[in-house]
Order: sequence, then structure tokens, then C-alpha cells
Amino acid sequence: MSAKGTNFGFRTVLPGEKSRLVRQLFGRVAQRYDIMNDLMSVGIHRLWKADMIAWLRPRPNHNIVDVAGGTGDIAQRLLRCVPDGRIVVCDVSAEMLSRGRDRLFDHGFGDRISWTCGDAETLPFADSTFDAYTIAFGIRNVTRVDRALREARRVLRPGGRFLCLEFGRVAASGLARLYDVYSFNVLPWLGNLVAGDRAAYVYLVESIRRFPEQREFAAMIEKAGFGLVSVRNLSGGIAALHSAWRI
Repeated sequence: MSAKGTNFGFRTVLPGEKSRLVRQLFGRVAQRYDIMNDLMSVGIHRLWKADMIAWLRPRPNHNIVDVAGGTGDIAQRLLRCVPDGRIVVCDVSAEMLSRGRDRLFDHGFGDRISWTCGDAETLPFADSTFDAYTIAFGIRNVTRVDRALREARRVLRPGGRFLCLEFGRVAASGLARLYDVYSFNVLPWLGNLVAGDRAAYVYLVESIRRFPEQREFAAMIEKAGFGLVSVRNLSGGIAALHSAWRI
């Protein structure tokens, strides 16, 4: 990102404009967000998220913040592992949070989760509040990823865990070509058919391509002050888990 502009997919916009565009986009797709995740990944995102929770290994009485977790998918999984855990969901989109509250109350989880509307770059929490910070498919949507990483470290207690699930760079050239064809053709078509919003899913594909590849993102996490940074590729690098600790 330069001082004059940042990326919103393949477009360049003013830094202050990106957060507004992201809020508007997720507000439009909130009601169909979860079903689109299932359709786009043929359900594989569920396996990736299961891997995320398994690697985190949340403990009883842990205080966990899930950032960009509006629809409550990660929070629900966390509570199934640690029924007495304390979960805070923070998301920039009020519509996504509303969808998450309604969904989890229907499943009997809603009263065990706190819901906060906030920006990953300026989290509305005190220093050293949480034992773990999770974010799934959200960090590439922030305007200043470096600031979001520093905020993640700030709100974690010493010894706290950072775990990020994000789309990655596919290593195998044959798989990468197939993935490109699927991403640039099928996903926008699905977005138009199911969510009635082709533009949102064009942005999704473009934002994945603009996000740093795994090694570069790991270096950014380390630069933000984290230690013991490690990466696990999933499905050939289509997605990746990034783990780090506040030390």
C-alpha cells in the first residue's frame, strides 16, 4: 500500500475508502455468506477450519477473540471444543454480526458469545486481554495488514496464540492453472446466481491474488513482533494456516 492508494481487488482506491467498500460488500452478502462458502469450496472450508481449531487446541477458560468472524462459524466451533470458553466475535460489518447472532442463537450458542463491531486495525479491547486471537479469511480485507498484525499482538497476553487461516499461493503449476480457471470464471457466476452479487465475488478472487504469498506473510507476522512463526499449507496451498505466539 502506498500513501496515495491501496488495493481493493485489482482496483486502487484511497486508504480511507477501502474499509467503507469492504463494509458495504459484506453487508450485501451477509445473508448468503455461509452457503456461498460451502458452494465455492465444495465444503472443503469446513475441513480447513477444523484443522485450524485442532492446531489451536483451545483450553478450558481461555479468553479468545475471533476477528472478522461475523457469522460466528469459528466461534461456534470453538465453543464445541471448550464449552466454558469465553469467545468475543469482532467484525467491521454490522450486518455480518447480526447474521451471526441470529444463527448462533438458533443453535443455542448465542448467549455464550460477545459480539463487537470493530476494525481489525483499531481493536476496541485493552492490552493483553486475550489468550488467543483467531482470524479466518479476513485479514486480506483490511487496509493496513501490518497494523492489524500489531493490534493482534497488542490484545494478546504474553504467551498468547495468533492463528490465521487465509487463502494462499498454490505451488503446483497444474493445480494453479485449474484454480485460476475455477476462480475467475465459476466463483463470480456462483456469486451472481446465489448471492445476486457478482461484483463481490470478483473482488474475492482478486483480493486473494493481491494478498502476499505464504512466506511473505509469515515475514510480516514476525516483523509485527510475534515469535515462533510457522505455516501449514492446506489443499496444495489454496489455503494456509499461519501460527505465531506473543513472546
